[in-house]
Amino acid sequence: MPSTPRPRVTFVTGNKHKLEEVVAILAAGAPLPVDFASSPVDLPELQGDPREIAVAKCRAAADALGGPAVVEDTSLCFTALGGLPGPYVKWFLKAVGPGGLERMLAGFEDKSATALCIFALSPGPGADPTLFVGETDGAIVPPRGPTDFGWDPVFEPGEGGGKTYAEMEKKDKNAISHRYRALAKLRAHLIERGGEL
Repeated sequence: MPSTPRPRVTFVTGNKHKLEEVVAILAAGAPLPVDFASSPVDLPELQGDPREIAVAKCRAAADALGGPAVVEDTSLCFTALGGLPGPYVKWFLKAVGPGGLERMLAGFEDKSATALCIFALSPGPGADPTLFVGETDGAIVPPRGPTDFGWDPVFEPGEGGGKTYAEMEKKDKNAISHRYRALAKLRAHLIERGGEL
């Protein structure tokens, strides 16, 4: 009797560093009952609440792919700025660089921030996505460490032993990151459901 093919889910990203992190985190622990692929589908840049953005992006990805899709939306929320730059951090980073992000808080005593990651999973076109949210609290500091991965040089997680994300070993960062926490929930969901999307 032929075996049933495993479900295949496409993670929508063109960022090789992000893909490496996601694969490393998902590969840890019990084997997943689904296969993951990746694709750099061009999705619209949306505005709004991070959760609403993740849902809309995931619906667009599932429609574009014609099948199961996972998208990620990451925010960096400065307490002093009422949660900004939030989901727009990519554009702030592009405009001012990591050092500019830190200088945005120059006039504020409160340097605290939350790194927020939302993974959205859709079983296919027309289906409502399920959200998996991870958060890591920390502070915005002057840039330290390699500058090859977004805002990592200016985010010092509270659990990072005084290091920025950029200064941490990948395995140590992956153990406490906002991305790890969201992916751990996604993994548990997939395992619990036996690969049923």
